[in-house]
Formats: sequence, structure tokens, C-alpha cells
Amino acid sequence: MLFARLAQVSQDVAAASARSRKIALLAELFRDAEPDDVPIVIPYLAGRLPQGRLGVGWRVLSERTEPADRPRLSVHDVDALMTELGDVSGAGSQAERKRLVGELMGAATEAEQRFLFGLVTGEVRQGALDAVATEGLAQATGAAPADVRRAVMLAGGLQDVAQVLLARGPEALDEFRLTVGRPVQPMLAHSAASVDEALDKLGACAVEEKLDGIRVQVHRDGRDVRVFTRTLDDITDRLPEVVDAVREFPGERFILDGEVIALGADGRPRAFQDVAGRVGSRVDVARAAEALPVSPVFFDVLYVDGRDLLDLPFAKRHEQLARLIPEPMRVRRVLNDDEADDEQRRNAGRFFDETLARGHEGVVVKGLEAPYSAGRRGASWLKVKPVHTLDLVVLAAEWGHGRRTGKLSNLHLGARRPDGSFAMLGKTFKGLTDALLAWQTERLLELAVHDDGHVVTVRPELVVEIAYDGLQRSTRYPAGVTLRFARVVRYREDKTAAQADSVETVLAAHPTVAP
Repeated sequence: MLFARLAQVSQDVAAASARSRKIALLAELFRDAEPDDVPIVIPYLAGRLPQGRLGVGWRVLSERTEPADRPRLSVHDVDALMTELGDVSGAGSQAERKRLVGELMGAATEAEQRFLFGLVTGEVRQGALDAVATEGLAQATGAAPADVRRAVMLAGGLQDVAQVLLARGPEALDEFRLTVGRPVQPMLAHSAASVDEALDKLGACAVEEKLDGIRVQVHRDGRDVRVFTRTLDDITDRLPEVVDAVREFPGERFILDGEVIALGADGRPRAFQDVAGRVGSRVDVARAAEALPVSPVFFDVLYVDGRDLLDLPFAKRHEQLARLIPEPMRVRRVLNDDEADDEQRRNAGRFFDETLARGHEGVVVKGLEAPYSAGRRGASWLKVKPVHTLDLVVLAAEWGHGRRTGKLSNLHLGARRPDGSFAMLGKTFKGLTDALLAWQTERLLELAVHDDGHVVTVRPELVVEIAYDGLQRSTRYPAGVTLRFARVVRYREDKTAAQADSVETVLAAHPTVAP
């Protein structure tokens, strides 16, 4: 498949507002694709590079290269060059990356260059996410959408399913089954504004602690135990204490869903970043485990001794979980029946407050009758977390790409220092409507003091209210921390920069994370 075809579809999908139109465009693309195109086409549509980070910075990408006059690159040509870029290392690597980027851009048309720029910078936002692509694949092959979704869930991703479907047709979907040792995509939760709102939506439910750890899926087959992350990476060798704990459970073959957390000497959870650093450590695992031991906490079971439990109600799955897992390794919970009275509601509210007091993120409210919707944000799981907001100052903004071309999008956010200057805490492009994008572009250009073609630096005068999930330590930012999952709430033109939140205030609100 020509890369130009993929770039055009990406542009058309970005311009389409209706989900049905996006699906139709992707279905047409899949009909034209060969099975061996799929491992490249699907990640590119979602704005992902199979190779991960390439080490190519703005300085290299910003150099103008004369575009080709006609399309000639295939998706495999592009993938090969991306792989070559990702493999560059050592002395002279920057010059070699520059050469390869020049070679790639020089072989691409202007439209292809724009798409390549978005892929390398992570700025492809055309809405061709896996859920839409799954529907497009079903339409292209004549398979039932529900069957494709289930196969994707059981395969752990869309690519394997797409290759099989395009090569052999819908009948091949029968080979995708829940199998111990092969991870499946985890079920995810939507958000609710409050515990009461979640109870109103779900009726009979369990209110469980929401732990701020690393999501894990643990598979056991006899003495063999494998541990997978939310992104289905195998991290078994990094978590020997988890493997040892799971080997002690009764039962021979099962699949568990849970979190890995670390507790301090006071019994309170350690910061997410500490746990992530421990789980990410590949060197001297024994010493890392001694320095920061972790514990698994489980909240669901998907398979037990030859029986697939995915379609069972959550209440039934939890009965199986309680048979396998000792209470200290099960997540804390309280139950509410379908006709929750005032006392049950107060009990759920107290549980939420107590969970926060123990240092956890919030709660997840789960419908007792719901099956396990792997790989999807099921409406039967609702997470409730306290809302953190800050009033921060816009220090700069980046020119957008795709649908945001010509608009200032990614905001650089700063908090006040004691000397009146500002420390950058992170960036966000989330929460921006088209109207707000247009307004902020006009307003920020009025405050601009420098534009390098990528970043527009502005006078620190405009205050914006930012919602965020928490902080994490970061050496990239001057205060030693950065915001997690920041998004714009609204602009505060009623406030001056001197009234914005200070670095001291931000750190005081998150004492366990402060450097």
C-alpha cells in the first residue's frame, strides 16, 4: 500500500465529524490493504510508531526539505526507514538521524510530509482510535462487529485479528480464545463526578478502593506464573515477590486482574512514580526488590481451571476471586444493593473518605451484574476521584498539527516562584474546544514575544484553570515535579498572574511526591 493512501485517509478521518463516516473510510482502506500491511497501518492510524521513540527532535524535523512531486513511498518503505532511525546510536548519531530524516522527507510529497511530522512528534489526532478501526475492520470483512471486538479483546490487540481476518475471513475469528499465558486487554473505567452519581447509574454495585499503582494481569499455569502490564508487556522477571505470592494461591490455572503497589513504613502507599521506577527496573532486580518491595492487590478473576469467566456477572467472578485470594491481597470494598438507602449511601461516602485518608486515589464503583468488558471503558465501572485544580500561567504554546494546524495548541504551564518568576510544571492540549482553540490562539499571539516556528513564547500574563490527577517527580521541570493528566477547565481573565498558584502551594498539596 502506498503511504500516500494512508496519509490521505488520516486526513479524511480527521475532517470527518460523524463516527459512521470515519468507520466507512477505514473500511475502504482495509479492503485495499494486504495482510502484511496491517502491522504498520493500524498503529500509524492511531498515531503510534511501532518502533517507539526515535530520538528525533524538533531541530531536525524543522529543517525544510523539498517535497517529492508524486507519491512513491510504500508503508513498508516508511516503516523500514523508521526502524533504521530507531536503531541509530553512538557517536555521530545526531548527524545520521538528520540524514535519514532528510532522505525520508525528500521522498515524501507535501501531504505525506505533514503526516510523517505528526507521527514522529506524536501529534496525529484524527480520531482513528482502535475502537473505530475495529468497526471499520468488521465492515470491510463482513464480520459481526461484536465478534471482532471479542477477538481483539482476547488477542490483546487489533493487529493480529486484522491480519487473520484479511487473510482468511470471519471464520478465522473462532481461533481467538481466552488462554492462560496470553494476556488480554484490561477492562477500563469511565469517570463519575461523585459516589452518589455512580450509585444512581449502577444500582447494585461494589465500591472498591482505586489504587495508584501499576495495573497487572497475572497468569498462572501450574508453577509457571507470568505477569503482564496494562499494555501487555511481560514484566515477570522484574517482580519475583509477586510470582512467589501467586504460587501460594490454591488452584492450578487462572488469570487475575489487579494492581501492584508499594507501602511505606507507615502503611501508606508510596508515590506512583516510585512504584513505576521499581517495576521499570531491569538491572539487579534482587536489590531493587529489597530496596522497594511491592505487593499485589487483586480485584477480579477472568479464568479459573478451564473455565472462562468473562461473561459472568461481577458478583459471581468475585466469589471465585475470594476462593483463590486471601483477603489481605484483595482490594477493600463495600457493597450497595439495588435499592441503596440513605445509610448505604452514607457508608459508601465514608468509604470514599477513608480511602483517600489511607492515601489512595479514590474509588471504582462496579455494577454487580456486569460482565468483564476487556479492552473497553465499560459503563459498569465508574471511577470517582477528588478533583484537583490549579490556576497557572501560560508561558508558551506550540503550534498544532492535523485538525489543529494554524492554531496554538499545547500549552506550557507555570506556577509562581517566590521571586516573581514562573516554574514550568508541564504541558497540556486536553480540554480545548475548537472555539477555545481559536480564542487562545488570538489572545496568545497578542502576548507573543518570540516564535521559532514550533513554540510561541508569551508574556506570562494569561491565567488558566487546570484540572489534573496528581503530581509526579520529574527532572525535566525546574520544580522537580510535573502534572499528571492535566486538562484545561477555563481561562481566568478575572485573575492576574500574581494571583496564580505558587510552586509552594502545589508541593504542599502533594507532600508524598514533593522532591
